[in-house]
Amino acid sequence: MPDVLIADDHPLFRDALRRAVITALPDAQTHCADSVHALLGLIEQYPEADLLLLDLHMPGARGYSALAHIRGQYPGLPTIVVSGHEEAQVARRALAHGASGYIPKSTPGDEIVKAIHAVLEGDTWLPHQLVGGEIALKNDEADIAARVASLTPQQFRVLTMIAEGQLNKQIAWDLGVSEATVKAHMTAIMRKLGVNNRTQVALAASQLAVDPGAMQPLPDDESE
Repeated sequence: MPDVLIADDHPLFRDALRRAVITALPDAQTHCADSVHALLGLIEQYPEADLLLLDLHMPGARGYSALAHIRGQYPGLPTIVVSGHEEAQVARRALAHGASGYIPKSTPGDEIVKAIHAVLEGDTWLPHQLVGGEIALKNDEADIAARVASLTPQQFRVLTMIAEGQLNKQIAWDLGVSEATVKAHMTAIMRKLGVNNRTQVALAASQLAVDPGAMQPLPDDESE
């Protein structure tokens, strides 16, 4: 009985993906998450899951960062990215980051079923209008993706919270840990990313955004 993970923060589209999964795999058990943090918990709960459908934009995801992290930590989990972006370049970057397929949110249900079957059979799937051409990641993007992939799941959670502008005390509260633990994670994250402060951490993460130039200013955190 296959286990399929669905990560999307829009209930209606999450339900549409679930229906497509059940149509493709009538015996499948579906497990849903509405944020990357919830998804990481699901993956820990179902480490042998057969497929992941991953929304490119959801709480805790900064462009391709969640995809890069999950592919690094769980290389055996086939992943199909779903997104509202229709651009071929966005889809090909997803494949370059390790996705096995890319489904625009305008894709009809029967095509989603085809995508699921194709990926589970070991193929790569793109909608016909996006087929053709390849894209190689820039060296800086490939390097930061590899560094993000090396983070532990808890370090990745802290990374995404930093990128969202949260202070250490907020991160500690949300994760149910002490500020000292957050600081320890920060030290490890900076070492793995090869940077020296939280602003550089956020800048590094922003290289994995769909639009790398879009970054919100970060608040000062005297406790860093």
